[in-house]
Amino acid sequence: MLEKSRYIVVEGPIGAGKTTLARRLAERLNNASLLLEQPELNPFLGRFYQNMDRWALATQLEFLFQRTELLRGLDAHKRDGHRVISDFLLDKDPLFAGLTLGEEEESLYRRAWRSLHPQAPAPDLVIYLQAKPETLIERVRRRGMDSERRITESYLERVAVRYAEFFHHYDRSPLFIVNAEVLNPVEVEEDLDLLIKRLFAMRGYREFFSYSQ
Repeated sequence: MLEKSRYIVVEGPIGAGKTTLARRLAERLNNASLLLEQPELNPFLGRFYQNMDRWALATQLEFLFQRTELLRGLDAHKRDGHRVISDFLLDKDPLFAGLTLGEEEESLYRRAWRSLHPQAPAPDLVIYLQAKPETLIERVRRRGMDSERRITESYLERVAVRYAEFFHHYDRSPLFIVNAEVLNPVEVEEDLDLLIKRLFAMRGYREFFSYSQ
């Protein structure tokens, strides 16, 4: 599967390691370009974690516009013969809207998302990193980003549940699910080697990877 995949997305909840894994895969795979979201450029994100009710809609819309703008450059990378690896899936964006927005604001957000979503091509492969909320919060605390200091374990638990529900039904692209509690391809070289080996050997539309032996 990996050999033929030209557009790969690494996804997972906050703290799962999706951006780092995307970078590591790009280093390993020849001629791969990165298409990464830039949360540090979202002026509302820090305020969102301080007051979610007040800043949720602005934060969501800023991310939506940022991600669709990044995706406009996807075809240029592919025309140049590059494999593209990204750390966001636009299909998943409404997941956060459902967690943080009231009914009227969510309706407004979804109108914007439906208008912009057709610009997002389906990935050739999605890699989904699963981890427990306590693992996610530990990783978030360890990386020490100022904008994330107010994230609570209860919020991450709700995020993790929504991710699990979303990917349980996701069928737009081939899906490779990684148990990031057992494997740590972000930090452990042997686990990254094994992950890449399994991705090259992937033949089914949906596979689950949960052991390192």
